Amino acid sequence: CCAGTKETAFISAVTAAGLVHSVTRWCSAGNVTECSCDVTLRHGGSASEGWHWGGCSDDIHYGMSFSRKFLDVPFKNITGKSGSGLMAMNLHNNEAGRQAVAKLMSVDCRCHGVSGSCAVKTCWKTMSSFEKIGRFLKDKYENSIQISDRLKKKLRRKEKSQRKIPIGKEDLLYVNKSPNYCVEDLKLGIPGTQGRECNRTSQGPEGCNLLCCGRGYNTHVVRHVERCECKFVWCCYVRCRRCETMTDVHTCK
Repeated sequence: CCAGTKETAFISAVTAAGLVHSVTRWCSAGNVTECSCDVTLRHGGSASEGWHWGGCSDDIHYGMSFSRKFLDVPFKNITGKSGSGLMAMNLHNNEAGRQAVAKLMSVDCRCHGVSGSCAVKTCWKTMSSFEKIGRFLKDKYENSIQISDRLKKKLRRKEKSQRKIPIGKEDLLYVNKSPNYCVEDLKLGIPGTQGRECNRTSQGPEGCNLLCCGRGYNTHVVRHVERCECKFVWCCYVRCRRCETMTDVHTCK
């Protein structure tokens, strides 16, 4: 469903980023024989500033290479159209995901010294949490760029007035506008949001205002009966009370 949209661009980027993140974690943990920590940083640092590289820095180079071989090469072989614009767009979105992992690398340090004086620090490079990488890519998704579908090898913006603005390697690209996900479309496999449970107080994606697409929502009361306040009675059985709660449930119209 919905090929070439900003949603598929986001999925491509997250998949590529996730592969880099997972493989690199395996390398750092010593679970992969072909890779380990980033050895290029050994014996480096700044003695005058009181720190040096140490520990196990995440080596994303192997993870990046593995992700390209696993996701990009088979895709090129399947399409057989090395110059197609759609393939170039998909490869760009894959690489955007990988670049997000690299961009968000950070440096962690540990202090050494008498009474925790931090006279010397050992530092190493580490990847950000995948949650942080996901938020970064979600922002790129929100600001994704529509490109022209009349392409060969060069990617260019659809809006002629913006074509002089360069496309960044971390930008997400799409060709087709997204369908209306609010309304059921069996042909495209879109279930719509009618009948979906939503959160009346939330302003996020699960909130009724957004999820119900402006159609409003129905409220009904759900009765829950369960065992509660259970206690062990000597000897030997468990005695519980029967608790009943009433909960408001909101579903999209």
